[in-house]
Order: sequence, then C-alpha cells, then structure tokens
Amino acid sequence: MVGRGVADSIHDEPVPITGRFRGGAFGPILAVMIVHPPPVPTLSQRLLVGLAPFRRGEAAGSTPHGDSLFSYCALTRERLAAIRLDHPVLAVVLSGAKEVWRGDAVTVLGEGDVFALPARVAMDVVNVPSARTGFYQSLIVEIPADTLPPVTMVVPPPADARRNPPVGITLTPHLVEALVHAASAIADGPAGPLVRASRLAELLALLRADPAAAVLFRQSVGQRVAQTVATDLSAPWTAPQVARLLAMSEATLRRRLAAEALSFGALLRRERMVAARRLLETGASAQNAALAVGYASRAHFARHFRAAFGLLPGQVRR
Repeated sequence: MVGRGVADSIHDEPVPITGRFRGGAFGPILAVMIVHPPPVPTLSQRLLVGLAPFRRGEAAGSTPHGDSLFSYCALTRERLAAIRLDHPVLAVVLSGAKEVWRGDAVTVLGEGDVFALPARVAMDVVNVPSARTGFYQSLIVEIPADTLPPVTMVVPPPADARRNPPVGITLTPHLVEALVHAASAIADGPAGPLVRASRLAELLALLRADPAAAVLFRQSVGQRVAQTVATDLSAPWTAPQVARLLAMSEATLRRRLAAEALSFGALLRRERMVAARRLLETGASAQNAALAVGYASRAHFARHFRAAFGLLPGQVRR
C-alpha cells in the first residue's frame, strides 16, 4: 500500500489512498479510495451540544433552571398573539422552530439559533415542535434592567435596523462558549448576584456590536430615572436635576414619563418604598429605613408606606 493514510491528514480536503493489487491475467490494478474527513460542527451545532443538559420535552410550559434562567416547551404548534415581555430576553432554540411576527415582518428561527426579544413591545410568536423530537423548546435568559452591568451600553443601531429591527443574533465561537458557560453557571448554582452579574456582563460585552442585541440594552426613561435615583434614595431628588443628568429638558422628561403612564413624583416614591421594605425585611428599624430613603418625618413615611403596601412599617415581617 502506498500513499497517505487517514492519520496523516491534517486538513479537511478529501484524502486519496492508493494501492496496487494483482489483477491476474490483466496485470496489476491500481485502486484509488477517497476518504472524506468528518464534517466540522457548525457553531449552532456546538451550541446545541453544550446546552444538551437543558434539552427535555416532558411537559409544556416553563421550567426554571436558576435566577432569570428558564426553558419554555410546547408539545403542539401554538400561536401567542400580541405578547409583551416584562423584560428583554436572550434565548436559544433547542428544539423545533420559532416564528416572530412584528406586523407583516416575520423572522424564522431554527434549532441552535440565538435571538433577542424586547420588553413591552407587542409581537406575535409561533412555536413549532420538531418532527424529530416532537416538541418545541427554547432556553431563555431574562435580563432585568436593574441587573444590567453599567459597562455594557451599546452604540445605537443604524436607522434601518430601528425601523425593521433584526431578531437573530450572529454566533461567534466566543459567544457560543459564553452562552454555555453562563447557562451552566446559573443553573448549577446557587449562583450569587455577583456570579450572575459577571456572566451577564461577559455575554453583553460580546453582544454590544450586534444590532439584533440592541433590545437588551435599550431602557425606557422610567427605568433610567429609577436607576438614577437609586444611587442615593436619601437625596432630595428633583425632576430638573434628574433631567439634566439624563441630558434632556424637564419638559421632555415629564412628557416621556407620561407616555409610560408615570410621573416623576410617583416613580421616586415607588423606588423609595421598595427600598424601604427591603431594609425593614432585613431587620432595619422603621426610623432608620425612613431616613435611608429620604424621609425625615416618620408619620409621612408611614403614610406613604401604607399607601404602597397596605400595611404599616412596623407590620413588615422580618
């Protein structure tokens, strides 16, 4: 036998293997066999292999895997009309196919495709079970605005992308590795806030240049105001002050908050009450909680707390 063997191949081209055999009355016969190396897995295939532990279709509905990490399964074709998500999500189709409709525009996603969906935007979604597995499943990471790492702001997408925003994320080897790493770390928990934040920071840093990921970074004015005042809830915040920090006029701030059915005063009070309740639940006294969120008057604090939660500060269970 002469020529190269399979073990000598270091590339993905067909490898000829030649040999001479006795041909009887016809003399020697030269035989050539072409050996094709196995195909290199695509990035989608590598992602599906890494997320295989999450792939199961025992029951329809949501299955939690960790903090803001869950899978969704459908056993029959279903259409979810005019859904609005509470938080933006980053997700992977593990089995079957998904259609995302926004008006007359549709994006079809298959197994191994990664996609991002915005919060508070009406869209129709069709989940189609796989003919091979018999179920549709996606693995989903919710990304609440209050957990977004501060270093992950994205450059706004071009105008054409804003008019017809893409849904599918472009895979890269680093993104595949980061997705598998993040899902495994959060699911294998208990993943503390720092672990989860670091995994999200890694993912979002890799996604910041992808126009389809812009929805993961986009925040409403109400969310931006809430994050601003949360830096010091004891401070005497005013609408003009926050408007300057957000690089807009007070009139624009109030108009955009009104479009979200919010007012500056109500939003500030809500953030203060939520923070105060957390303090009370961890053992703080009513007086210390009131001072921490900017209330000098305990009576004033108690009145707002009761209006928010239906109970007095002293009635909060620790």
